Amino acid sequence: MSTPAKTEQTATAHLSLDAKDLAILALLQQNARMTVKEIADKVHLSTTPVHERIKRLESSGVIKQYATLVDHTKVKKGLIAICYVSLKEHNKTAGTKFIKAINAMTEVIECYNISGEFDFMLKVVSEDMNAYHDFHVNKLSQVENMGHVQSVFVIGIIKQTHQLVY
Repeated sequence: MSTPAKTEQTATAHLSLDAKDLAILALLQQNARMTVKEIADKVHLSTTPVHERIKRLESSGVIKQYATLVDHTKVKKGLIAICYVSLKEHNKTAGTKFIKAINAMTEVIECYNISGEFDFMLKVVSEDMNAYHDFHVNKLSQVENMGHVQSVFVIGIIKQTHQLVY
């Protein structure tokens, strides 16, 4: 019996996306609140096939979720830091514990397992430098097996997009 993740991965691997699917995805990335009718008009299909395509893209995992993008400065998250983290030990148990701890931290909005000098790259948001210091000292540094942390602070955002299909 396969796990749900494997089933989703397999379904996505066999899903062939045509030009209409890609056009639908591009439109939904620009505005996920577009109606099926609006999308249908733009991709030159009727509403029923567009609706069916969207449902297929959702059920196959191509569309993972719908989200609202929020301006971080307007919700008291004015400081963005990129934290490079290396662990002391590199084994499955240590990695799993680290990932579980990071997933519980609301300040961490993205986490990537990376190659090179560091093991992980975190995108962290906080209200200001004092709040970041509190997070760093009382949460991040307290994670078991923490090796080295290097923080880089974002001065300005030049480009920020979540669009993968154009």
